[in-house]
Amino acid sequence: MSAVCLIPLGVGEAFAARHYTTCLALGVDDDWLLIECPHPIRKMLREATTAAGRPFDLDRVRGVAVSHLHADHACGLEDFGFYSYFALGRRATVLAHPDVSARLWDGLLAAGMDTTRVGPGTPPIARRLDDYFDVISLCKTSPVVFGPFAVECRPTFHPIPTTAFRIRVAGRTVGFSADTAFDPALIDWLDAADLIVHEATTNDLTGVHTPYSRLATLPESLRRKMRLIHYPDGFEDEPRAIEPLHQGRCYEV
Repeated sequence: MSAVCLIPLGVGEAFAARHYTTCLALGVDDDWLLIECPHPIRKMLREATTAAGRPFDLDRVRGVAVSHLHADHACGLEDFGFYSYFALGRRATVLAHPDVSARLWDGLLAAGMDTTRVGPGTPPIARRLDDYFDVISLCKTSPVVFGPFAVECRPTFHPIPTTAFRIRVAGRTVGFSADTAFDPALIDWLDAADLIVHEATTNDLTGVHTPYSRLATLPESLRRKMRLIHYPDGFEDEPRAIEPLHQGRCYEV
């Protein structure tokens, strides 16, 4: 069986200047799922997968699992939808819990996508969410199967509806905390995964992100299989008890 590969396309927090914001590609063979979709998604995908020695484009991506609709996690969905529709001739697939997807169109995408024109002087054509996207609803109580992936979700502590993920593929499981305040119950849920990707910050002024100092006190067995993401500039320059992920590396799960 082929190895399961995780490639970070972006590892930074919302205000990062050094790195792209948080995004991951998870795959086995030619099947790839994105976790989060910031802008510029094609450039991020090209740079990271080329650096990892596994180059591919959006045509190889089955879909995107979106944890919440803050821009640093979801603003690339417009690009993904337009590119799929106009360049690939198909709809893009988004996996999200209904609490998250409820405002996907009216709260995020409609302003840029609900009208198109085919040429000068032609009347506008009204568009809807399902012109561009297939939305698959995730469930809090059971996995949702999508190709070779089985996706579970769980709410996190964040200002808007947000879910963490456990994603199983080819016999391996990746846990993703998404954005969250420190939550031991969530970490217990993620502990079922073979690899845990958890957000970390050094100075949480809002109380809605997880301080690295709290994660550093976790048992060594947990820290050993945990990697950090959504971190501020310079975070990876200091020695850490938990390894930060790096853009453009291929991590075997």
